[in-house]
Amino acid sequence: MQENTPPSRPDPGAGYPPALALVGSRALVVGGTRGLGAAVVRRLAAAGADVWAAGRSAPPTALPARLLLLDATAAEAPGLLADAVAEAGGLDILVHVVGGSSAPAGGHAALTDADWQRELEINLLTAVRIDRALVPALSAATDRGAIVHVGSIQARMPIHDGTLAYAAAKAALRTYSKGLANELAPRGVRVNMVSPGGIENESKSALALRLAQAEGLSPEEGEQKIFDLLGGVPLGRFADPDEIAEAVGFLVSDAAASIVGTELVVDGGTIKTV
Repeated sequence: MQENTPPSRPDPGAGYPPALALVGSRALVVGGTRGLGAAVVRRLAAAGADVWAAGRSAPPTALPARLLLLDATAAEAPGLLADAVAEAGGLDILVHVVGGSSAPAGGHAALTDADWQRELEINLLTAVRIDRALVPALSAATDRGAIVHVGSIQARMPIHDGTLAYAAAKAALRTYSKGLANELAPRGVRVNMVSPGGIENESKSALALRLAQAEGLSPEEGEQKIFDLLGGVPLGRFADPDEIAEAVGFLVSDAAASIVGTELVVDGGTIKTV
């Protein structure tokens, strides 16, 4: 594991009302060096948190966080993170952003056991293992502990072509997150979930390309296919990572002090059922 110290930050927490400020909180964002994870890091740091960002690769641009370069899916990762938290003096906020899908398109028959295992590892079991290692530190945070799991609306409306295993893993994460919330609330740790719909990022482009290649479509037609598979997005666009990071920042703040075991959906209206 490689560690780096963060750049200095001017006046952290300025501009945030007291209920949303995170001054004095220590946060760890797993999968926090790129994409949505980096957006979450910036949001928490702007609100005043002292942030650790764990990820496999260094961020393309500097982040206001200490970096822990490791593979969160590796067997040794939970122990390494627990050691880092102990050395830092404890933990108040844990955000799991690690996830994604690299399975081939083609429906259930195209998915091998290895595909299923890989999707379960990155989208469910990594969070389970890291939670198990870090909950003791969060429980010691004097009624300030907060965990946020990043899920997906596919837990409720799976796309069969290309991301079925991912959707099933996120559905399991949703159930696990709810159960963990009920267990940890009496210990002062609030557990919630943020479930995005489509995100305007590299993963969306990669999925569009996989779908396009599988059906002989252009990249643009592959992107349209994602919209079509979702049944359309009433807002007319996918969410920006910073918009999803705002939802995470709210859930870990005192403004959400009585919110436990909920799922905050950020999908532009994609889920149309009650």
